[in-house]
Amino acid sequence: MLSFPEAAELADEVRRLFDDLQQAHDAAPGGLHAPPIDVVEREEFVEVVLDLAGVSPEDVRVLFKNNTLVIAGCKWPAAGAVVGATAFHLVERSFGRFARAVRITATLDLSRARATMTEGELRVRLPRLNSGQEFVIPIEKVV
Repeated sequence: MLSFPEAAELADEVRRLFDDLQQAHDAAPGGLHAPPIDVVEREEFVEVVLDLAGVSPEDVRVLFKNNTLVIAGCKWPAAGAVVGATAFHLVERSFGRFARAVRITATLDLSRARATMTEGELRVRLPRLNSGQEFVIPIEKVV
């Protein structure tokens, strides 16, 4: 569980991510929503997968801080989408800002972390450090 200062700092980071995204567009549509997410832990890595159909990679930010992976972004309505006098008969797709945060306590090698986006699916792979690996620590002679 995050302490209050850590949670406040993480909330500030999410606000900064949204501000960064906002600079590319005039206004964010809709409210905050949470796309479906899977978190899979394997011996070699932890992988987080989000369904982001219709979202451009330029409109997504991925951040790892305080053992928490944060994925934030915005899904914009398609160009030419008519709003106002239009009569909608069924509305299931959501638009607007989204954010997901996942606490990960595994020991990770963040220098090798990778995020890919293919066919509406964002995959963030966080390689584990090999905890069973043996490291020889040299001893320095101090005179």
